[in-house]
Amino acid sequence: GVGAATPTPNSPPTMAASPTVAGVAPETPVPPGARPTAVPSPAAARGLVICIDPGHPSDQAEGCTAPDGTTETEVNWRVGVKLRDALKRRGYQVVMTKESQPQKVANRRRAEIANEAGAAMMLRLHCDSSPLRGFAVYYPRQAGHKDGFTGPPAAVREASERLAQAVHAGLAGSFHGVLSDNGVKTDLATGIGSKQGALTGSIFSHVPVVTIEMVVLSNATEAAWIEQPENQQSMAVALADGVDLAARGETR
Repeated sequence: GVGAATPTPNSPPTMAASPTVAGVAPETPVPPGARPTAVPSPAAARGLVICIDPGHPSDQAEGCTAPDGTTETEVNWRVGVKLRDALKRRGYQVVMTKESQPQKVANRRRAEIANEAGAAMMLRLHCDSSPLRGFAVYYPRQAGHKDGFTGPPAAVREASERLAQAVHAGLAGSFHGVLSDNGVKTDLATGIGSKQGALTGSIFSHVPVVTIEMVVLSNATEAAWIEQPENQQSMAVALADGVDLAARGETR
């Protein structure tokens, strides 16, 4: 996760096309009994590249670990692959920031991969370690500073806020009564963002970017929930619903 600076939640894109980057793993079939994929939106999806960034390992951060030993890296990757497949079924092109679960990619490089792909948006998948429970969506509200670089630009920050609202709507619509909703927050609400002004993966991004804390992995109940393949699939579909809303310019 990105590490919340405070435990209290806040109340609540221009899309570019690019060639597809090669896939990274065999497509995952939808498990029996999983929530069906929403009706595809080919008009909205046509030509759009979505960058999926399964968080960790990166820089010095290895991510958090569930009480039963499951790592955040494992969960982020499994949901990321399922999200890739769900988006492809809806007609999007997809680029992943890494090619395998254990691959280490620096946060700056992750942003550069999205930039180089001309992605319409970047979704950074994480799990939190926190006294809270549930999900939250973060976006860069102000420029941050890292390694002598300042970013992201104002237009990217504005588009990132709209993307955050859309992704949050997808999650809230799917998990009402299942997971606690900690709302939309800014990168300033994270431990790293509070020091830099934005998360590193946001600072170097030229495309709308959000960080999703899917569950609190340090909570045994939520860890057990997200470790189930059918719930990982439901998370992927909810995130894909948020991408659809963003692609159509909706935030409901």
